[in-house]
Amino acid sequence: MRHHRTSQRPQDLRQATLCQWDYRSTCPPVRWYLPSRPSTKKRGKPSRRPELLNHDDHDIISTFGSDYRGIVQYYLMAGDIFRLARLQWVMETSMLMTLANKHRSSVPKVARKYAATTETAFGPRKCFEARVERGGRKPLVGRLGGILLRQNKKTVITDRQLAPVTTKRKELVTRLLAGRCEACGCVDEVEVHHVAKLADLGRPGTNRPPWADLMAARHHKTLVVCASCHAGIHGRRPVPALTE
Repeated sequence: MRHHRTSQRPQDLRQATLCQWDYRSTCPPVRWYLPSRPSTKKRGKPSRRPELLNHDDHDIISTFGSDYRGIVQYYLMAGDIFRLARLQWVMETSMLMTLANKHRSSVPKVARKYAATTETAFGPRKCFEARVERGGRKPLVGRLGGILLRQNKKTVITDRQLAPVTTKRKELVTRLLAGRCEACGCVDEVEVHHVAKLADLGRPGTNRPPWADLMAARHHKTLVVCASCHAGIHGRRPVPALTE
């Protein structure tokens, strides 16, 4: 009997195994999430999340629910998605411990308070739910659970299109785009003169130059000026304007 040695080292074999892993064929062990999830502590035991204690109950349940729902929906095509039942227990226990700590109550009392049933395509499912009534509008619902851990081979992954974020333009940018000297009022190529702090401008009533009075009156540490005014501020010879 002859033994053939493989040319691959152990780390190469491990990499080859990882490359062949398919998220549709198996769900990763729940312990992969436990050390990195904020809802666990040493030895993978569920614990409360102190950073959520100042939030209202709806926000706490919504936070746990969105974390759990995102993981489950990502692995809906896995054949053994049922393994995430332990992850659901971890998330529910951590959430109930957080709520119990906030209200100085016990976990069973909090569980009875927020226990609910939601209708799904596979019938009613147990979950934990918090509602915020909004007079005349649909209530805000925060929910953890109520998801059937069953493989769905026809799942379609659709990335949500994020709404464009419009940020207010900085005031200095608006002043620069205007292209007007704030000292003499001419429309020309502009520059920015700035000071470290307003106290550097000196006290009013002293021999303070007009540009310093202007910056102090506007409470600005910057002044948009043309090249000639900027040179005069620094005591340099004004730059002649460019002519065609």
